[in-house]
Amino acid sequence: MTYSENRCIVVVLDGLRYDAARKYMGFMEHLVEQGELACHQVWSELPSLSRPLYEVLLTGVAAYKNGVTTNSMARLSKEKSVFHLAAEANLTTAAAAYHWVSELYNSAPFNPLTDRQQHDVSKPIQHGIFYFEDHYPDSHLFADAEHLRVHHSPDFLYIHSMNIDDAGHRYGGDSKEYEAAVRAADGLLAVLVPGWLTQGYRVIVTADHGMNASGQHGGTAVEERLVPLYMNVEIPVQLEEGQPLPQLAMAPLICQYLGLEPSPAMRSMDSIRATVILKAGSAAH
Repeated sequence: MTYSENRCIVVVLDGLRYDAARKYMGFMEHLVEQGELACHQVWSELPSLSRPLYEVLLTGVAAYKNGVTTNSMARLSKEKSVFHLAAEANLTTAAAAYHWVSELYNSAPFNPLTDRQQHDVSKPIQHGIFYFEDHYPDSHLFADAEHLRVHHSPDFLYIHSMNIDDAGHRYGGDSKEYEAAVRAADGLLAVLVPGWLTQGYRVIVTADHGMNASGQHGGTAVEERLVPLYMNVEIPVQLEEGQPLPQLAMAPLICQYLGLEPSPAMRSMDSIRATVILKAGSAAH
C-alpha cells in the first residue's frame, strides 16, 4: 500500500481548556516530558462556539468572513477547507466527528438515518462516521476513527470528540465530572497515539474552545478561549514563553504538514509570524 509522506491525524477534543489539559492529561504530558510531543497554547477565535470554530480550524477564515457565526447555522461552508484541498491533491480524507462537521463539508442538513456513515470519493470528506448526540461515548468515537484509519488508510484523518464539552455544559468546567472526561480522553489517546507515532503520522491534538466554571463558552474569558496544542512536528513560528498561537494559524499549519498549498483565503505563515511578533512586542510594553 502506498502512503503519502505527510500523513496527518488531527484530534479536536471539544471544550478542552488549556489548564485542564496540562493538569489532567497525564499520558500526553508524559510524551511532552519525554520529548515526543510539544505542547503550545492556542488562542481561540471569537465567538468561542463550536460550529464557528470547526470552520475556523479547517478553513483558516474568521467568522465574520466565512459567515458561520452561530451554532444554529446548518449549511455547507463557502470556503475551501483542508478536506477540499487534500481531496483535490488526490489525498485520501476521513473523519470521525460530530455531525456538524458533515454539514459543513459534505451535505446539509444531516440525516441521521442515511448520513451516519459516508463513503464517497467525490466528497471533501471521502470516508466519514458521524455521530449526532453529545453524549456519544468518546470510546466509540475513537473506535470509529481507528476503523477508518485501518480500513481506508487516510492521509488526513480528523477526529472530533464531544464528551469533555458535554460534561462541562452539564456540570461546569471546574467540576469533577469535567475533570473525569478529560482524564478519560487522555486514557483513550494513551491507547492510540503510540501506534500513530510509530507508524509515522504527524499527530496534532487540540480543542476548539474551552469552558468556564458555569458550563458556558462563547465569550472572551481566558478559560473559554485558551486551549492546548499537542504535536509531534515543529511549529514554524517562534513563540515567547506563554504566548499563544492564533487559531487562524491552524488550517495553514495542517496544510503544511500535509504538503498542501493553503487556500488563498488562509493566512500565510509570514503573516502569522508577523502577528505573533507584533503581539509579543505589544505585551512587552
